[in-house]
Amino acid sequence: MKKLSKTVFCMSEEKKIFIINFLNKAEDTLLDAKINLENNRINNALNRIYYAVFYSVVALGYLEGFITSKHKQLLGWFNKNFIHEKKIFDIEMYEFYRAAYKNRHEVDYTFLSNVTKTEALEYLEMARLFISKVKDYVEKQIKTMNLQN
Repeated sequence: MKKLSKTVFCMSEEKKIFIINFLNKAEDTLLDAKINLENNRINNALNRIYYAVFYSVVALGYLEGFITSKHKQLLGWFNKNFIHEKKIFDIEMYEFYRAAYKNRHEVDYTFLSNVTKTEALEYLEMARLFISKVKDYVEKQIKTMNLQN
């Protein structure tokens, strides 16, 4: 994925930097997941897949004025606002986000995960698509804001 340029935005510098950094961090973290999978470190990959998605939604939240470090709160906010109320994204995006959270929780706090490398590769691809859709939405919203300024 192409990283966002800092010259694309016409909004407060602080907000711009935060959004750009978290979208870029999502992409970097997705690359970490890929590297972990290539080295058969499935549990680490599942952790990185979740955090890649989480960072993209943090950027989305900041764009919308919703800031939290609580994972379940962010997940619920995304579901309520972008799946049910605004209907911006398909329910499958929420279901994937929720599954990625569950996988990350299992690999970080239990010994219950039985995700195969093939399944983890599918999660990696779904995360790539998720982040791409969030990034596209954020870029369109910022362009709209720029036109109104």
